[in-house]
Amino acid sequence: MLFSSVHFFILLLLLNYVDAGRVLRQMKERVRNLQLHRAKQHLLIHTVNGQQPLQHVKEGRIHQPLDHFNRQDTSTFPQKFFVNEAYWQRPDGPVFLFIGGEGPIFEFDVLAGHHVDMAEEHGALLLAVEHRFYGDSINPDGLKTENLADLSSQQALADLAVFHQYISQSFNLSNRNTWISFGGSYSGALSAWFRGKFPHLVYGAVASSAPVKAKLDFSAYNDIVGLSLKNEAVGGSEKCLAVVQEAFAAVEVALMGGNVSQVAVDFGCCQIPKDPDDQIELMQNLADIIMGTVQYNEEGVLMSINEICGLMTNRSETYGGEMEAYTRLVKLAQVYRSTNEEPCLDVSHEKTVKDLMDTSLHAGRRAARQWTYQTCTEFGFYQTCEDATCPFSGMMTLQVDTQLCPLLFGISQHSLPARIAFTNTYYGGDKPYTHRVLYVNGGIDPWQELSVVHDRPEDEEEAQTVFIEDTAHCADMMNRRVTDRCSLKKARKEIENHVASWLKAAAEEKMEKRRV
Repeated sequence: MLFSSVHFFILLLLLNYVDAGRVLRQMKERVRNLQLHRAKQHLLIHTVNGQQPLQHVKEGRIHQPLDHFNRQDTSTFPQKFFVNEAYWQRPDGPVFLFIGGEGPIFEFDVLAGHHVDMAEEHGALLLAVEHRFYGDSINPDGLKTENLADLSSQQALADLAVFHQYISQSFNLSNRNTWISFGGSYSGALSAWFRGKFPHLVYGAVASSAPVKAKLDFSAYNDIVGLSLKNEAVGGSEKCLAVVQEAFAAVEVALMGGNVSQVAVDFGCCQIPKDPDDQIELMQNLADIIMGTVQYNEEGVLMSINEICGLMTNRSETYGGEMEAYTRLVKLAQVYRSTNEEPCLDVSHEKTVKDLMDTSLHAGRRAARQWTYQTCTEFGFYQTCEDATCPFSGMMTLQVDTQLCPLLFGISQHSLPARIAFTNTYYGGDKPYTHRVLYVNGGIDPWQELSVVHDRPEDEEEAQTVFIEDTAHCADMMNRRVTDRCSLKKARKEIENHVASWLKAAAEEKMEKRRV
């Protein structure tokens, strides 16, 4: 194998590729930064205890076909992966595959996390593989629209099948080695789909916060955000939701009343949003701050729901009269900018589009262009606000979101419903006929709406679920912390029991075959 040694801590410097686009993407990358920091601490503890897990990690590349479904096309691209042999009980130990999603993979994907804890317990070989066209696994021709034609979940699953064969040959694996796949969010869907489409390759799959159902108009996302803002179990309240709605209505009134310059000053905008597109950008950015807070609640990304609702409703801080809700939203935007060390809030729609049009390999590490392409061609997932139940601004419409598809890629808005329908037909939507897939979701995670949250009746094929009432997006995938909620600790134990039962069942099946 063509492996090179790796230096984990250098990667802490490589995470600053945050896209200049929407705030929600920035908050997502901040979560990744925090995960890296925790992984570093986790490794330092192991090092103090005399272990050297880094010595067992190697990085590799496999040259994957650019188009698995066209035998005449011999083009390839380099796909990045990591291997950690620290816990592997050779030669028959299981294989735990961490599947990359819409961004780069890092060494901590085989060094820290709940799946790593389970790998240590079961003596598993740990693998992490990067998704095509993200991170360093990009077609050398770049990200021009004609090259993105080979970016799809179907091609990504075929990559996993080829990677399975490659690793099996490289490590002399056989049917004695049981494979389990893991993923969260989009990669959680890939984990479920890999098991569904290639059940002979992967014995079981854990799919955390996995949006397995494609949805063009994902208005339910913001419905869940609203419900979470008033969920008292996590610090929300009816009043919190009402104040948020009032604040956004006040911003809309100010913009429509011609007070654009004052709004720009209040929210610390980099530009005065005179153009309607820039005003929508402002409203989206302000909504993103709250959406990201809910999606990553208690991960330390900005504030928790409890803290944000405290800011929006706390009577100990007096704000000015009838504009009180507006002023509190201004304060929240200040907290966001301060936390992210941003001198101003970028609300230029033109700049957002320009960044999304960047087709260079360097731009590829930001991932926004590729993911936007996948939303246009496969998934939708547009988090709109046209329903009366939405806590934010009705300016965030499906028309606004989908107009990027023809602008960036020449994909007609009229073609989107058929594309989303095909994805659901191909994979089964939120009623997939998958066996030995564990769907894990959090009760305040907006993405639960597109996942599998209830087991099917017993007379149908098994669908296993774990639902954590008071946690957010992919919370179960992190390393254990003292501050974890009891429900999260219990859920991790359930996941561990499922994985252990799969490995036991696989071993029994193999013993039975040997007897025959």
